[in-house]
Amino acid sequence: MAFNMDPKKCPMPSQAPNVRNKNFEEVTLGYTPEMAVNEAKRCLGCKNRPCVEGCPVSIHIPDFIAKIAAEDFEGAYQVLAESSSLPAVCGRVCPQESQCEGKCTRGIKGEAVGIGRLERFAADWHRAHAVQKPNVPASNGHKVAVIGAGPSGLTAAGDLAKLGYQVTVYEALHVAGGVLMYGIPEFRLPKAIVQNEIEGLKALGVNIACNMVIGKVLTVDELFDEYGYEAVYIGSGAGLPRFMGIPGESLKGVYSANEFLTRSNLMKAYRPGSKTPITVGKNVAVVGGGNVAMDAARSAKRLGAENVYIVYRRGMAELPARKEEVEHAEEEGIVFKTLCNPTKIEPDENGCVKSMDCVEMTLGEPDASGRRRPIVKEGSDFTLDVETVIMSLGTSPNPLLRTTTPGLDADRHGCLVTDGEDGKTTREGVYAGGDAVTGAATVIKAMGAGKAAAKAIDEFIRSKT
Repeated sequence: MAFNMDPKKCPMPSQAPNVRNKNFEEVTLGYTPEMAVNEAKRCLGCKNRPCVEGCPVSIHIPDFIAKIAAEDFEGAYQVLAESSSLPAVCGRVCPQESQCEGKCTRGIKGEAVGIGRLERFAADWHRAHAVQKPNVPASNGHKVAVIGAGPSGLTAAGDLAKLGYQVTVYEALHVAGGVLMYGIPEFRLPKAIVQNEIEGLKALGVNIACNMVIGKVLTVDELFDEYGYEAVYIGSGAGLPRFMGIPGESLKGVYSANEFLTRSNLMKAYRPGSKTPITVGKNVAVVGGGNVAMDAARSAKRLGAENVYIVYRRGMAELPARKEEVEHAEEEGIVFKTLCNPTKIEPDENGCVKSMDCVEMTLGEPDASGRRRPIVKEGSDFTLDVETVIMSLGTSPNPLLRTTTPGLDADRHGCLVTDGEDGKTTREGVYAGGDAVTGAATVIKAMGAGKAAAKAIDEFIRSKT
């Protein structure tokens, strides 16, 4: 095979910025087969496989890319499916630049191989062409319950099902998918794709029970004692929003990013005639600088706001959001007001948001996180005229599970305490992972935790039989 030594990766086709910022259709359009093969031939097939080291779920990256280069697209998907339960999702939302692609040898003297784009291509090709359903593994006679149908819970369920376990996933919402459904916008991750991945897990034998709030409808004790589960995996995420504690946060027109995105993504607030519409007004401020802030800002633009501001207390270089998401936001007309911080949200005569008072910041010495500490610039107060404020300051786990499950310890942030990377909690037979343990993090890290816990659960149950 002749290698493609182009120093740059094949560009990804996408909607024009001034077109896409008015619709909720997927921004990036995916590779054609010709593009995928061409990009796959940029992979050198390194013997030491540094890209695999950077993948939290240890996908055999050179192997699936080699299949694409050989035009064996279904073969590429099957390699992916050995390690990942959600390849179409990961190919779209994983921060590849800091993980697999960040380790790619081609990135030393040029751009890394487009691993994420190739993963997406293989998964999309499989979805469009495959007709054969996966083989359901023979039952091993053991039962495991999974709490939460987000990326961590779904990954654990898929891996356990492949080992022959009877797995039931209990989901609090009316639809499975967790943050993939309610948090990430349609234009980044189409919901039909998420549901297709979930149908693949169901075809493996995974049972999903929605509208089941564990801690209310059933307790963890009941899952063990009355339902006969031998282990429980908690992948319930971190859906409790944080606020700044400044005056005016209770005004009409102030949202947490969690609520704003849930209403937009899960309840389809952007559709005409929606039962849960969102009126954003002309001017919107999003406080925060992570991927969720970018999602909220770009969604607000699509919902009709003329001016959308990202208000972030550090500079552009310190933004925690993915570079690609920041670039897409800038292209779509989002205005970045960095080195700024809100101090108060002002009401109008009807108790709605009228404006937001802010101060400018400078960066001082690094704090405990290693980032330079923001310091208020004296006399720099200014007012931002906005009708909507969206707080995107992170989330923490809901306390329901830890307060209804004896023997389950949590840290001062409300995150469940586990022993090492296998997800073992302070209660025997109960494992946990993803945002419920780490606080808000990435989809792929949550999947990695689910994968590690599934292995540990299998070892635990086998040790008792």
